[in-house]
Amino acid sequence: MEQEIATQAVGLGGATDFSLWKLFIRADFVVKTVILILIASSIFSWALIFDKVRLFRRIDQSTKSFEDKFWKQKSAEAFYKNLPNKSDDPLTIIFKSAMGEVIKTRSKSSAVQSARVERMLEVSIDNQLKSVEKNFTYLATIGSTAPFIGLFGTVWGIMNSFQSIAISRNTSLAIVAPGIAEALFATALGLLAAIPAVIAYNKFNSDSQRYFARVDNFSKRFLSII
Repeated sequence: MEQEIATQAVGLGGATDFSLWKLFIRADFVVKTVILILIASSIFSWALIFDKVRLFRRIDQSTKSFEDKFWKQKSAEAFYKNLPNKSDDPLTIIFKSAMGEVIKTRSKSSAVQSARVERMLEVSIDNQLKSVEKNFTYLATIGSTAPFIGLFGTVWGIMNSFQSIAISRNTSLAIVAPGIAEALFATALGLLAAIPAVIAYNKFNSDSQRYFARVDNFSKRFLSII
């Protein structure tokens, strides 16, 4: 082990290339693993971000279109019957569930019907909330853990650098700098993965709350007219 570290130290002493690729190539197995985990986490995070951006843009447009059409109708039942069988708009799905319950409970008393429709609305809203917020936890997890994973890589890399110094008995910058650079590269990647994930999580969480406040407002207005 000591011979391996000493060999690395000699190699690092002559290394002057600090490109990201060279930093990765010179890193040991543990630091390389940390770097690969962080790169994979960052790619996955950005994929989720783009997916959720498209999702919120789509449901905002479809829900606005649904509300504009609904409040222009004279009959909620006629509007319900003209809706397509399949829809990916959360508000349309919620309305169809509630309206279906209205039709099924026509023979019941007004109080029973209202209670059952309200319960159906609650269940439907909860299901759609879970669907919209799916994978939010991944963004939160990446945002909270990536810096610590990067820090672990940094601590490991710095530890190896000090071992190299001790074995080679050489404290020159040429020996120290490459190892420190590799170690700090892991921290930089951890922050690079975490910062967009945290920002996106907070933004999407805010968008979700705003959207479902709008859905809840529609539900209350709908209950008042059945």
